[in-house]
Amino acid sequence: MEKREQLYEGKAKKVFATDDPTLVLVSYKDDATAFNGLKKGTIEGKGAINNRVTNYLMQLLEKNGVPTHFVQELSARETLVKKVAIVPLEVIVRNVAAGSLAKRLGLAEGTVLSRTVLEYCYKDDALGDPMVNDDHIAAMGWATEAEMATIRAYALTVNRVLGETLRDLNIELIDFKLEFGRLADGTIVLADEISPDTCRFWDTVTREKLDKDRFRRDLGGVEDAYHEIMKRLMGE
Repeated sequence: MEKREQLYEGKAKKVFATDDPTLVLVSYKDDATAFNGLKKGTIEGKGAINNRVTNYLMQLLEKNGVPTHFVQELSARETLVKKVAIVPLEVIVRNVAAGSLAKRLGLAEGTVLSRTVLEYCYKDDALGDPMVNDDHIAAMGWATEAEMATIRAYALTVNRVLGETLRDLNIELIDFKLEFGRLADGTIVLADEISPDTCRFWDTVTREKLDKDRFRRDLGGVEDAYHEIMKRLMGE
């Protein structure tokens, strides 16, 4: 597979064209950002960990009925994925109050929610990724009602499968962000990444944070937390 021109560079990844128009190459960076890019830094080895953890979890989800863009892991940092048109929404799945939800609703961080909460944010850094609802999404034409029903069902399946898998590893899945894309034929698939960058992982016993909150909140031990997630998931 021939790597060609760079198509896009985001906060955590670069995307390159390949000699197959239906496939792109994703390269993960060690750059770290928080608060919509206001805080910047580097987490040593993060790119490789996020690449490998994402690919491991995407393959697990494929086996459990969630189609993804994953094709093949090429190296520690690079993965071949199906080219998608990203649905411009962040899908946030919450099991326990943390971060912005705790702040917004005045809940103590760590409060277990009586049911899983799904939230949607419009992907636009300039606007601060504002929260939107199904009516906004339909009115703006970002996704059809049928697509949103599919996205919701997939998001809840991801929550169930990951929650069960992580629980066995003494990791609590607090909340996480997903992105979905459309293949050329319109099929909705899970895209982007699933990693300590996009999920809140807490140790079930100690309640220690094993995710990007350690970077956001200057808690230290960021690299160790990312390594711990990979070690528990993949034994490495």
